[in-house]
Amino acid sequence: MAYTTINKSTEHFNTLAYAGNDGTNRSITGVGFKPDFTWFKDRSNAFNHYLFDVTRDGKTYYISSNTSGSETADTTSLKSMDSDGFTVGASAGVNGNNNNYASWNWKASGSTTNDTTSGYLPNTQSVNDTAGFTVLKYTGNATNTATNCGLSTPLDVSITKRYDGTGDWFLWHRYNTGTTGRNYLVLNSTGASQNSATIFQNVAPSMDGSISAQFMGASSPINISGAAYISYGFSSRKGYSKFGSYVGNNNADGVFIYTGFKPAFVIIKRSSAGENWSLYDNRRSGYNPQSLMLRPNTSDAEGSYATSDSIDFVSNGFKIRTSGTALNDGTYIYMAFAEAPLVGTNNVPATAR
Repeated sequence: MAYTTINKSTEHFNTLAYAGNDGTNRSITGVGFKPDFTWFKDRSNAFNHYLFDVTRDGKTYYISSNTSGSETADTTSLKSMDSDGFTVGASAGVNGNNNNYASWNWKASGSTTNDTTSGYLPNTQSVNDTAGFTVLKYTGNATNTATNCGLSTPLDVSITKRYDGTGDWFLWHRYNTGTTGRNYLVLNSTGASQNSATIFQNVAPSMDGSISAQFMGASSPINISGAAYISYGFSSRKGYSKFGSYVGNNNADGVFIYTGFKPAFVIIKRSSAGENWSLYDNRRSGYNPQSLMLRPNTSDAEGSYATSDSIDFVSNGFKIRTSGTALNDGTYIYMAFAEAPLVGTNNVPATAR
């Protein structure tokens, strides 16, 4: 019995790990598609994360997940998004000589459209409904409003930031429970989950049942009149992506989280108390335990936390291998994308490492 209709996850999401050479107009291939959202991190040095997307030009302007700063122009970083990857310049953020890099890549539609759905805030969007991914930009209007995200199913996660000025990254997660779904986390912070009646209005995002939407209040920091915003939205797809929560057991033999696929990428955040974000993928470490971690909320270089903050990727989920507070002592939310489904339409099962 198939667990997915997406047999090849790398047609929609893929990680590349590569070494920099300080070259100009250097082509990096192997993604498998033309990215619409690309996230870079220098693994070797304390350097900001670089995020690019198709709706904000697709190159030149990056924003950083670890800061509240506005987008930055850099003509020496990402030169173009290409059919099988991207071209980078000599910027140390993406191609410093002898530095190691990770790049996480998502596919949307390959182009942008203007959404003017009646009753919703106009936006420019690029949508991959098969994979449950949308990237959109909009201008705030300081009223109780909502953006149509263009997906056929409700959002499970939205990550929204003002990019023309200072503004935190506000992350709404369906399983970060709270009063009418108004809880949120800040991606560039270690802070615990917070609750607001204005940021996500008085109803949970995408809970209206008729359209995939994000609801915002009139005085929300993600809806300031005239300010420009970017929002990345995700809706789960069986066998390809899963967004959920778990409660740790504070034991070195940690909890197991079922996803229905072998993970390729996992982000975890303690929501019940302050703690760093943790990011793992299947390219930087080809074996278990996954101990090569990066933190979306800091500029820190890659750390090896084999005895304190490691997890295992297995055929149908991931298992925590620590009793520490970063992963296993409290309540947590996670985002996970697949390397391969547990069983695809070809009825071939995934195997563990």
